[in-house]
Amino acid sequence: MVIYISHKDTNILKPLKLMFCSFPHGNRLNFVSPLPKMKYVHSLIRWTQSRLNKRQFLLLSAVLIGVSMGFASIVLKTFVHYIFKAATFNRGVNYNYYYLALPGIGILLTVLVIKYLLRGKLEKGLSNLHLNISKNASSVPREQMYSQIITSSITIGLGGSAGLEAPIVITGAAFGSNYAKVYHLTAKDRTLLLACGAAAGIGSAFNAPIAGVLFVLEVLLLDVSISAFIPLIIAAASGALISKIFLEENILLSFDHVQAFNYRNVPYYIILGVLAGLLSAYHSRLFTKVEGWFSKSKGKVYRNVIIGGILLGFLYFIFPSLFGEGYSSIKTLSDQKPENLMNGSIFSEYENNAWYVLIFVGLTTFVKAFATGITLGAGGNGGNFAPSLFLGAHLGFFWARLLNLLNFTKLPENNFTIVGMAGILSGIYHAPLTAIFLIAEITGGYTLMIPLMIVSSIAFVISKYFEPYSMDTKKLVHSGQIFTDDKDKNILVSIKASGLVETDFQKIKADATLGSLVDLISTSRRNIFPVVDADGKLLGIVLLDNAREVIFKRELYDTMKVSELMTKAPGMVHPMETMDVVMQKFDDTGAWNLPVIDDGKYIGFISKSTVFNRYREKLMATTL
Repeated sequence: MVIYISHKDTNILKPLKLMFCSFPHGNRLNFVSPLPKMKYVHSLIRWTQSRLNKRQFLLLSAVLIGVSMGFASIVLKTFVHYIFKAATFNRGVNYNYYYLALPGIGILLTVLVIKYLLRGKLEKGLSNLHLNISKNASSVPREQMYSQIITSSITIGLGGSAGLEAPIVITGAAFGSNYAKVYHLTAKDRTLLLACGAAAGIGSAFNAPIAGVLFVLEVLLLDVSISAFIPLIIAAASGALISKIFLEENILLSFDHVQAFNYRNVPYYIILGVLAGLLSAYHSRLFTKVEGWFSKSKGKVYRNVIIGGILLGFLYFIFPSLFGEGYSSIKTLSDQKPENLMNGSIFSEYENNAWYVLIFVGLTTFVKAFATGITLGAGGNGGNFAPSLFLGAHLGFFWARLLNLLNFTKLPENNFTIVGMAGILSGIYHAPLTAIFLIAEITGGYTLMIPLMIVSSIAFVISKYFEPYSMDTKKLVHSGQIFTDDKDKNILVSIKASGLVETDFQKIKADATLGSLVDLISTSRRNIFPVVDADGKLLGIVLLDNAREVIFKRELYDTMKVSELMTKAPGMVHPMETMDVVMQKFDDTGAWNLPVIDDGKYIGFISKSTVFNRYREKLMATTL
């Protein structure tokens, strides 16, 4: 059955209709509209837009996007939660290991959905979101509004060892970006609403609106003015409110048994911060290698699925707590019941031995990078946000329980479990503020603010020493698309020389006479004249200053050649070079104009003033 949506502007509503999606017909995906009155909602928003000023409409839009993301998070997290419950409800009974095949099935279904239902249109990971912001004027493909939800729910719901938060953030960013397109907002406003969607995604996923706003600042690296904070806060709060109202408490990650902070434990928190920084660098490097191994054989998709499914099944056979997001394992550790993590494991008979349990927790910490790398590399979709919290909880518990078993001191294991999550999140994403306030919000207070600050800051410094770039931006660095916390470099990298080439310079041949040059000077607005040969290759340049002394000597017009006045170009620019490279050439040569050469042939000039103007435009467009 195929029913087409008639109104051309209802694209923004398609994600809400996915449950009524028909199978592909021909070469396109057809949607059935169960909500024929949605077009009236669109018309109402249009009508409201015409009667509000720009600022008021942006605030209203922030609320709508936040509410939308709240419901999107509810659908995704609830769906994944109950798939997980159904898949594992009796895995500890009589060693029933049927669930070991589920991760492979989930990855296979994800690959099939991407190939046949989404027609290959899926951008995985936050690195692509960075590129959309910096190079595509915050224009996110429309398919991202629903593709992330579909694929990540299948992957993680059936046991993939990854997180839902990155897909939720990308979904929110896509909602904001495409909402802005539908209502014809500027690129700057599109960036703002994209940020609102991302903030609402984190806010609704954890019921942590402050962390959602900080995530935009630290991870997406956006410059935000004070006035832009209001829409961000409204969107994040709206998403968190919807999540709080409708999402069941046991689905959200929350903690009830936080103990008071004891300043005598500060030395142990400092060591935990160091360990978190080192583990963050370890996870980042190992995950990249494992995922990269699968990426080298992209053409062998089904082979990757089979290998990935087998490897995950083997890991889950030994470490069943790796199954899924891992939030149930985090709660188990915070409740100080680590022996429950061994349920269904081949080592379950040792769950009453405290030392065996501790070793099991430690080993789980080190193999998580393999499980997440395999899940995403083999074809699944997800992120590293939940794995970061998983790692942190296991590390914090391991460190506290180790010292307690040695009778070295008596540490609050629950507190260390919670604070450890902030340390790893800070180390992997290079986002200490997000980590601090996320954990503070999900624990329901600021009792642990001091240890959170200590551990997060130390982990950030240690991790950044070994890994200068966060896990997502590192991919861009290695691909030559540098994206760092250096705002100037980010802007320069987003500008290509090919878009700034000026071609209105008058060309002249080397054997032309001075008289011909004078004729060009009289009609040109430029003071530089490129000298080319018959094939268009640049031989040199003539500067007006160099010719000034002879242009009034008519007796030389027919005898002096341009080659006598020509000088070598101070430097050359390739049209595909980024502006950070070009600006370095400007600095090295001291020139104000440099010729652009492609395969030796002259194309035009690029001037420093044009670069400055474009930089200013980009800076204004990316500052909210």
